[in-house]
Amino acid sequence: MRKNYFVKLVRYMKNVYHLEHGLNKLSDGRVNPTYRTSQVILPVLLGFLLRIKSFNELNFMIKNNEFSKLFPRGTKLPKIDAIRDTLKVMDIDGLKQVNQNIVKTAVENKVFDNGTIDGYTVVAIDGTKFFGSNKKSCPECLKNTKGNKIHSFHSGAVISTVGKGPKLVIGFEMYRPGEDSASKDEGELNVAKRLLSSIMKSQKRLMDVVVYDALACNSVWINHCKNLGIGTIVRAKNNNNKSLRSARKKTNKSKTVDVWEDERGFEKVEVYESIFTMDNVEQPLRFVKFAMKHKDKKRTQIMIVTTCNDMALKTLFKIIRARWDIENSIFNNLKSECGLEHCFVHDGNAVEAVLNLIFISSNITQLFLVRRLRDHFTTQREMVRLLLKGLYLMKYKDELVFSSS
Repeated sequence: MRKNYFVKLVRYMKNVYHLEHGLNKLSDGRVNPTYRTSQVILPVLLGFLLRIKSFNELNFMIKNNEFSKLFPRGTKLPKIDAIRDTLKVMDIDGLKQVNQNIVKTAVENKVFDNGTIDGYTVVAIDGTKFFGSNKKSCPECLKNTKGNKIHSFHSGAVISTVGKGPKLVIGFEMYRPGEDSASKDEGELNVAKRLLSSIMKSQKRLMDVVVYDALACNSVWINHCKNLGIGTIVRAKNNNNKSLRSARKKTNKSKTVDVWEDERGFEKVEVYESIFTMDNVEQPLRFVKFAMKHKDKKRTQIMIVTTCNDMALKTLFKIIRARWDIENSIFNNLKSECGLEHCFVHDGNAVEAVLNLIFISSNITQLFLVRRLRDHFTTQREMVRLLLKGLYLMKYKDELVFSSS
């Protein structure tokens, strides 16, 4: 085989992101374990890189010695029960550090030097339900009642880059039962605030602007972003905020500030703008309305509120439309291809450990595809097919072995 893409991927992980070193630092709460933490976690990470959707698939691969050429000769890999037990007591902070190091290395390697949209590095936050059950539950589950049944589920907020370049998951935060409301608006905003505060401490150099949907169109979120020193753009929909209603009326009565003909995907886009002061927010904000006429003559509009007072209107338009990248490139992609909504182990700590590993694998895949393969493949599914082929054809080489020492 002229190009073994799996061998290329292993070298990329080891030489560029030093994943072996990061995995060997991981720890867990087992007493007198038979296997080192890295020996347990690496097969799971490799499985997610190859898009397994259940631990039954991983168990089959381990039993058939499909990962044997990646470990020192004679190494016995753990069985699925040992993997599940380890994930339940896994040190989550160690896994988060592995992902932070991947993102930091990407920044140091100038992946985002030109930004993701018009020179700005833009991130989006969104909430999602990972999975739920009417039968199983754990102490970390959120609960709501559907009819006569209690539905238990795990949800969280995720932050990722959007726009051009690799779509990297910078971090995520789980809902905490008893602290965060199970209702979408109230609970998600609390989780998103915790998430952004945490990420700004570890990745402040990376982000210029954070974009969010309409549930964050309030003084709580805008002041939170201001205090953290990051610009924000949020959708504006029907809102009970009096100052926002006044701004919308004022903007609707104003003249267009710009008109774009044949804008990509549209026949025409009319732009309206006004400056207003939101209740409980000191700084003036921009209210911008984009009225789009589609090529099929259908009309839609997007309204936004932003603290980015000097940003070009076209850039604002690109950013608010790019917000969907987190839904399409992260949530939909990983739920359909990588088991993001599958409950691999129903335990609070294990759920968080698995999500970290899925997002780490997603980031490595994105960086490998964009930086090494230069978007050579039209779909990630095509790339995964060739990765599997490469795994079966690879030969044992010391340079490809993951040492646990």
